[in-house]
Amino acid sequence: MNILIAYASTEGQTRKIARYCADYLIGQGHSVELAGASDARDAELARFDAVLLAGSVHAGMYQKPLVKLAKSKAAALAQVRSAFMSVSLAAAGNDPDDWVGLDQCVSRFAKKTGWTPPTVMHVAGAFRFSEYDFFKSWAMRWIASQKNEEVDPGQDKELTDWAALKKTLDEWLAGT
Repeated sequence: MNILIAYASTEGQTRKIARYCADYLIGQGHSVELAGASDARDAELARFDAVLLAGSVHAGMYQKPLVKLAKSKAAALAQVRSAFMSVSLAAAGNDPDDWVGLDQCVSRFAKKTGWTPPTVMHVAGAFRFSEYDFFKSWAMRWIASQKNEEVDPGQDKELTDWAALKKTLDEWLAGT
C-alpha cells in the first residue's frame, strides 16, 4: 500500500510515534510518505491507499495545523482508508473518566474538521520534561501525582506501548 502519515507534535513524542509507524510499515513492504501536518496540506490524497493523521491532546485540543489539514481534506479523507491517531497521557491509563474525555476530544475534532475518522487509535504519549518550561513541568508533575504516576522531573518518561501500536496498525490495514 501507498500510505501517507501526517502528524503534528508539540514536544516530539507524536513525531517519534509517527516515525516509528512509518518505519514499521515500510518494513512490512508498504510505501510510506511521512510529513508534518502543515507540509501535507498540499498532498493529493487520492494517490494514497491509506492516510493516517496523528496529533496529541493538549488541554483537550489537537494542534492547529492538524485541525487545518483535516478540515481542508475532509472530503478526500472520506474517500480513502483513513485513521486518526490520538496521542495522550490519558491513553496510558484505565480511568473511565479519562477515556470519556478522550472520546470527547475526538468528537470535538470531528465536529471542527468535518471529518469523522472511521478508525481512531489512542496511543499513550510521554512525559517530556526535557521539552517543558518551568510552569509546564510543574503542571505535568501535578498531573502525574493525580494519577499516582511516579516521574522524575529530570528525566523523560515514555508511556507508549510499541508492541500494541504495531498490532493496532496491522489491524487497521487488515480492515479489522
